[in-house]
Amino acid sequence: MYLKINTDNPQIRHINNAVSLLKKGGIIIYPTDTFYGIGCDIMNKKAIEKVYQIKQRNKKQPFSFICPDLKDISKYAKVSNFAYRNMKRLLPGPYTFVLAGSRMVPKIMLTKRKTAGIRVPDNLIATTIAKQLGNPIISTSATDIDGKALEDPAFIYDMFNKKVDMVIDGGKVTGKASSVISLIDDIPEIIRYGAGNVDIFN
Repeated sequence: MYLKINTDNPQIRHINNAVSLLKKGGIIIYPTDTFYGIGCDIMNKKAIEKVYQIKQRNKKQPFSFICPDLKDISKYAKVSNFAYRNMKRLLPGPYTFVLAGSRMVPKIMLTKRKTAGIRVPDNLIATTIAKQLGNPIISTSATDIDGKALEDPAFIYDMFNKKVDMVIDGGKVTGKASSVISLIDDIPEIIRYGAGNVDIFN
């Protein structure tokens, strides 16, 4: 299914179509403020395994996931006052924060160190889907066979329509990866410099 959704004012009936698919264990491709992401409900293990197959990725490398807002993050990660203050200054935005995962996060979504990569992108389609679903959604970029992230939703549909249940066209995306910042033990560590200013951690 190919669905065009307005990025600035997402049509709730279209969002509900995507949410309904996710609740049934479906896989969707949706826009973020960086790339188009492949996603599923993080509470559905079978769906997560399907995403691993699509990405041909080792299960020892967990995917990051999207929460609808900063308040929601505290359900899925241990958020100290230091982490909260810094994330509040930057979110929503093109950042992935690495935090200690809470018991709410399925084991398949945690690293060996029990950490998780969490995003609140500046994209209303992505955050509204997560909000309506009531659970975070996986966020891993839709890439070609060479691992290059794809930006054109029509091309993504041609490439992935047999592998996923829905491709959401939310227009152009920046095509630049998120910055990844670890805030474990309140010690900021920039793991990847990407989109988004990280000067506050230098």
